[in-house]
Amino acid sequence: MQHSADTGTQISVVEKIDGAPGKRALITGASSGLGLEFAELLAAQKVNLVLAARRREPMEKLAAELRRKHDVDIVVEAIDLAAPGAAARLKSSLDEKSLQIDILVNNAGYGLHGDFLETPIERTTDMIQLNITALTELSYAFGRDMAARGSGQILLVASLLALQPVPRFAAYAATKSYVLSFGEALHEELRRQGVVVTSLCPGHTETGFDTAAGAPVSPILRLLTMKPRPVAESGLRALSQGKASVIAGFMNNVVAFSNRLTPRSMQRATMKRILGP
Repeated sequence: MQHSADTGTQISVVEKIDGAPGKRALITGASSGLGLEFAELLAAQKVNLVLAARRREPMEKLAAELRRKHDVDIVVEAIDLAAPGAAARLKSSLDEKSLQIDILVNNAGYGLHGDFLETPIERTTDMIQLNITALTELSYAFGRDMAARGSGQILLVASLLALQPVPRFAAYAATKSYVLSFGEALHEELRRQGVVVTSLCPGHTETGFDTAAGAPVSPILRLLTMKPRPVAESGLRALSQGKASVIAGFMNNVVAFSNRLTPRSMQRATMKRILGP
């Protein structure tokens, strides 16, 4: 799973990212949700962008708006990253355009809600392809370039659900556990080569996730819901500070801390109650 901010908050994030003007960021999943927020926040810092997602029209609309507001260069790449080999094709396309990626925001992903055995396995494997395989391949392709240059930043969007087993989100939560573990390990591996890797763990966020996943929103979950802007801000702030990971929002941090005090059987039961039937 993946709150809006005032101008003062945006400025504080801008000021915390070193050398932002003139850099270029690749944002996956840039046609909606958190991807829009990452694009707005980075463009406000004069970071040039590559927007990548399946749907070209909303990205072109976003690109036109951000060019007008912030006078930045934006390239739109319409690509289905859930397709095998898509990450390599995206890398080749950007290499052909001689575009250097300084900041990689691995945001693309989606969830599936429902009993594992009642969900078509093709839908689950497509989700795994996007949430895990494409993310890994993009981190490898662009991470190698960053390491060779001795600088770069990679933000991986995981989830609060990465921290415990989640009935009816079994495969999705497991993919996000991979992202979090993978990102924290890369943080240690690549820091010696000047590359910062940060994993962002959002809780329930107003991004359209529930509709896409076919998931109900319980009253408890509605109380815990954040707007997407503060979530994106927390991720970029943690990236600029060189943190290994960050959980967005005070209440989500409370939830995460409580996991340390409870057995996994209780965690499963709690998440089943919070997320609904």
